[in-house]
Amino acid sequence: MKSIKGEQGSLNVLLIPVVLLTLLFIAAASFAVWAYGSRQDYKKNSDSKVASAIAANKLAVQAADAKQYAEAAKNPLKTYVGPDAYGSIHIAYPKTWSAYVDTTVASTPLNAYFHNDYVPSIASKQTYDLRVEVLAASYDRVMGQYTSMINRGTVTAAPYSLPKVPSIAGMTLSGTIFPNDPKGSGTMVVLPLRDKTLEVWTESPSYLPDFNANILPNLTFSP
Repeated sequence: MKSIKGEQGSLNVLLIPVVLLTLLFIAAASFAVWAYGSRQDYKKNSDSKVASAIAANKLAVQAADAKQYAEAAKNPLKTYVGPDAYGSIHIAYPKTWSAYVDTTVASTPLNAYFHNDYVPSIASKQTYDLRVEVLAASYDRVMGQYTSMINRGTVTAAPYSLPKVPSIAGMTLSGTIFPNDPKGSGTMVVLPLRDKTLEVWTESPSYLPDFNANILPNLTFSP
């Protein structure tokens, strides 16, 4: 009886490696089947995959080239010079933009619109790349209109001076500058201009690169 028990124990011990080897074989066979299938898929679809990769790269290169061309086409900048009575404002803007300037309204003696390609109608309610106004109101009075917005936190304010007119201190405002206008989110620079006020702003965050790179660094006026 002891001998039989010993044989059963030996069989049980031998069964474990047999089971493990079987599982390993199944795993190896499964991996082989998967690898073979993947290789066949690659062989069948490699041409289309390469073509797709080439097409995607071509589109990326074309987009980068178009962006580079669009930036290069903006130079040299054009310059609008405002009336002497309102500080002879010099506004340099990309030559691919157009301008519309109104100097017929007493309360806003200079009201200018700048936009890429052409200037849309004011009635269109479209956002503009750049807006410039001279207001027939003092700087303190104009800034007072933004006090409640700043206190509510819908508009942020920080001191600002133009790089080419550092002696004149004003403010830069960002946020919901025009709460009653659906295009009211933007960035504006407000500066005192003698007994009047100069406002320069862009009406969408997407226009900020030109605003910061081309408009503000080149903007000048006679204090």
